[in-house]
Amino acid sequence: MNTIREAITRAHREEWARIVASLTRRFGDLDIAEEAAAEAFATAVQRWPTDGVPPNPGAWLTTTANRQAIDRIRRESKRDDKHRKAQVFHDDPPESLGAIDDDRLRLVFTCCHPALAMETRVALTLRMVAGLTMPEIARAFLVAESAMGQRITRAKAKIKAARIPYRVPSTEDLPARVSGVLAVLYLVFNEGYLATGPDTDPVRHELTGEAIRLTRLIRVLLSDDGEVAGLLALMLLIEARRPARVSPGGELVALGEQDRGAWNAELIAEGHRLVRERLATGVAPGRYQILAAINAVHTSARDMRDTDWSQVLALYDQLVRLDPSPIVALNRAIAVAELDGPEVALAAVDRLEHRLAAYHAYHATRADLLRRLGRGQESRAAYDRAIDLAGNTAETAYLTRRRDQLLP
Repeated sequence: MNTIREAITRAHREEWARIVASLTRRFGDLDIAEEAAAEAFATAVQRWPTDGVPPNPGAWLTTTANRQAIDRIRRESKRDDKHRKAQVFHDDPPESLGAIDDDRLRLVFTCCHPALAMETRVALTLRMVAGLTMPEIARAFLVAESAMGQRITRAKAKIKAARIPYRVPSTEDLPARVSGVLAVLYLVFNEGYLATGPDTDPVRHELTGEAIRLTRLIRVLLSDDGEVAGLLALMLLIEARRPARVSPGGELVALGEQDRGAWNAELIAEGHRLVRERLATGVAPGRYQILAAINAVHTSARDMRDTDWSQVLALYDQLVRLDPSPIVALNRAIAVAELDGPEVALAAVDRLEHRLAAYHAYHATRADLLRRLGRGQESRAAYDRAIDLAGNTAETAYLTRRRDQLLP
């Protein structure tokens, strides 16, 4: 039975986006696509324990989902427009639109349409493309599950009512559309890099892998776009460290404690190459390019002690001018601690309290700085707050160990 459950879980991770995207392309309706895909997996839960896992789970699920979609359309075919829609399954698949024939990329551009609010685009992409459950998405947004469900339902209704096309935008429209897509893909990558769900793997490589795959496709579309290259480099350099990020016991391993020999040298080399290529253009870098350059500095050091912190700080100073957000300021303070000491960094971090009081990394950073300053009681309180707010199981385990190492 465990083997069956694992097969269904693996199929969901690997096939959900492909199934939803192909159904959306065929039937032109996100509701039908999502519901049919969900019903197909529910059918698998019922039948696979008895019939066994099919030789090609993805094909089985796709066929089942198509039948579910057709059955639903037939049930609703009392009106003429439903009759017309019911004929879809008799027709040849529509010709591909856009420069790349990839259903999932079409689905991303549909979910990331500028007619939708940014948070809605991210939520819809996490649901329709990444296959996250409603509780996982609600947790990521710190909202009630019912509210998130309503948000996604309204978004799908708006797509249908506004007749938002299911296609990759034309070459002329791409530049205006791509920044929103990159923001969504970065957030999807982050959900995989540091998963928020308490019942999920702490690092969800299928999400980071899908975000990288889709970013590669967008880079083919926009080979001269610096921010596309920057985001791809950033993802690759972060993904390269994944093998060393979680201990065998399920605890997050901090950057300074990671086995750098376990890092993926091929991904690092590709990421560094992209960063160098962008620097060679002489064009002022954007946010993702600067973040990629920061990660290039980290992954260039053979040991934490070899890190060029002055270069990291200079890059953060450049980033602050583009993105004066409190999270960027928090990360900059970590570099300040390495150059000017924890006391100077703590003063900078404390100035962010009113903006980051609900952010676990703010309290984790304070806890570490207070620990380094020998202020154990205050550090313990900060660790307690960070543990309360952290959603990632590996990160919680790490923070708990660090707190428990403090002297009473």
